[in-house]
Amino acid sequence: MVTPDQLLVVIDPLARRTDGEAVRIAKDVLSAGAASTKVCLPEGQEEFARALSRRGSRRPVVVGDDRTLLRTVALLHRQRELAACALSLVPVGSALGLARSLGVPTGTVAAARAALDGVERRLDLLVDDSDGVVLGTLRIPALPGAAPPETETNMGVGMGMGMDADMDADMEVGMDSGLVRDVDVGPDSGSGAGGASRDGSSAGHHFWLRAWPQSLVRTLSTRPGSRPARTGRLPRPSRIRVVNGGGAGPSRLRVEVDGVMLVDLDQPVEAVSITPCPHGGADVEIRPVSVGAEATALHAVGRRVTVSGADFRYRADSLVAGPVRTRTWTVREGAWGLTLPK
Repeated sequence: MVTPDQLLVVIDPLARRTDGEAVRIAKDVLSAGAASTKVCLPEGQEEFARALSRRGSRRPVVVGDDRTLLRTVALLHRQRELAACALSLVPVGSALGLARSLGVPTGTVAAARAALDGVERRLDLLVDDSDGVVLGTLRIPALPGAAPPETETNMGVGMGMGMDADMDADMEVGMDSGLVRDVDVGPDSGSGAGGASRDGSSAGHHFWLRAWPQSLVRTLSTRPGSRPARTGRLPRPSRIRVVNGGGAGPSRLRVEVDGVMLVDLDQPVEAVSITPCPHGGADVEIRPVSVGAEATALHAVGRRVTVSGADFRYRADSLVAGPVRTRTWTVREGAWGLTLPK
């Protein structure tokens, strides 16, 4: 059955590179099921925004992942056209947690048919004081409970050679001889078939690369008149890893919901989350730092949430923002429409 809708199908460039077959299927299903379909293939964010702004009376259908959906909603919100627009999404990509939580089918055919035959559902939106939007959950700190990335410092050793971050895992430098003992950067490097394992065992034809510099150094060091070995210098590693322990750590924040203060700066908190409620308002959860027994989480529901304190970052859906010292989020009920299956 062909719907009378006129569609504007905007395909994110990352989706085209990630899964071209899924994009082709989405185009075929949408083109066959709508009375008129216009397909846009933007190459960047400016072209993406221009295509949306020139859609006319066509209903927009975006093909991409969660970031594509967030970008589309943010653009329509800034253009003040979000309330009058029913948006559809065909998920293509790896970051689909937000789309799944909103009820969008993650299968290409099912999502395309929902865009054609589904019903519009009005959803709440969190809008901050910088005009940013949040569709799902907002979390403070940005990555609660997750270990921070390693900080790696590459140091030149031996002959003063600097190590590239991708190469020095497969390269060892002779500290006293200045010789590179193992360079496996080709397709057969590493511990795969035909390559030398990283623990120094012979796993293929590259073993001689490890063996001959060692024997050469021993030969040179035992020859008469050779330079005596240096004794006052200790070997240094070619790579130093500095790993911070634990997660993001407690934060000292003041959290207010509709003008009522829930926690102040003197009470450190582990995490704060803000989520639009299905029946209006925002659900605010605060987890204080546990001292001895596990502390009970604080819950509140309100329309306006203000968080302030030392510089903090927050994760809005899949995007990390900040640092900021204060931010206020306001719930706008039914601010945007998403087409979902019947």
